[in-house]
Amino acid sequence: MIARTWHGKVPTSKSEAYRNFLNERAIPDYQSVPGNLGVYILERPDGDVTHFITLTFWDSLETIRGFAGDDIEVAKYYDEDKDFLLEFEPNALHYEVVGQSQ
Repeated sequence: MIARTWHGKVPTSKSEAYRNFLNERAIPDYQSVPGNLGVYILERPDGDVTHFITLTFWDSLETIRGFAGDDIEVAKYYDEDKDFLLEFEPNALHYEVVGQSQ
């Protein structure tokens, strides 16, 4: 199993709207890709900025390509992101899951 993480920052004043966007648009998009095993959105306010981490789980690197394209290291963005994000981090990170609890 592969974990994919992405980090984004939005103005705290837009965090609720961004959270809603992620839940209504991004999560269903992730879940529509065969091989996606789960999606978690993490949120941490930090003064005027709120950090979001998208944590997704996939059954293989090949299935991530079905979501992200051939270069899986490149972060995937939605058109709506321009209305929220303070910057566009260029990469997503991938980790092999080597332990878990039930």
